[in-house]
Amino acid sequence: MNNNFKYLYNKIKPNIKINNKIFGKDTIVIAGPCTIHDEESLLKIALNLKKLGVDILRGGAFKPRKDPYSFQGLEEKGLDILINVKKLTGLPIITEITSLKFLEKYINDVDIIQVGSKNMYNYELLKALGKTNKPILLKRSMSATYEDWLLASEYILKEGNTNVILCERGIRTFEKDTRFTLDIQAIPFIKNHSKLPIIVDPSHASGHSYMIKPMTLAALIAGADGVMIEVDDLDKAVCDLEQTVSINELKEILKDIKKI
Repeated sequence: MNNNFKYLYNKIKPNIKINNKIFGKDTIVIAGPCTIHDEESLLKIALNLKKLGVDILRGGAFKPRKDPYSFQGLEEKGLDILINVKKLTGLPIITEITSLKFLEKYINDVDIIQVGSKNMYNYELLKALGKTNKPILLKRSMSATYEDWLLASEYILKEGNTNVILCERGIRTFEKDTRFTLDIQAIPFIKNHSKLPIIVDPSHASGHSYMIKPMTLAALIAGADGVMIEVDDLDKAVCDLEQTVSINELKEILKDIKKI
């Protein structure tokens, strides 16, 4: 790891406040469906999440997939649904950006802009987001080293946007019985080598709903600043059902988070 202290990730401590909670100080819970399928379902989920005290609603509108023939999300229609649900519930929202085409709408209406793992190396996208003042959630690529990941964050920071949150979402290993392998070691490493907050996505990391609770608790004990969990109506989820929990399952996870 390059310990050259010229890098901003060593120096800058973001002050990202969402609904009176601060990343890096409070435990942040982000939850919602991997992919938005319709407004009625998303609104129902969002209202239930709000009752449980979830801080931020997640929902995928643009979904880059390995298979070009698989469902790619509702795209702009999905983004409009998410923004409208935000207005109806008051919940802050986070969603992934895949193109600069809709950047203005993201800046105006999305509370946290997510850069997915497949776009961690999209440096032109990172530089453009660095010219905004929006909080950016930067997911680690499944093949990225810690240094790769931190240097990707530097592309955003050096353009003037200091509101960067890192997200560990699992890396590719030789293990084939889980979707990826959640790198718990990444949490203390990032805490020791940068001042950026880090959250964990146990849903994408494991690919199995039964693993989400233990991985959530392990991440928080290791020092993570929050988690992002896939929650949906299990009868209507259009993708990633195996790694999605129900509202009732999330309720039990939140009880254990409070104990920690």
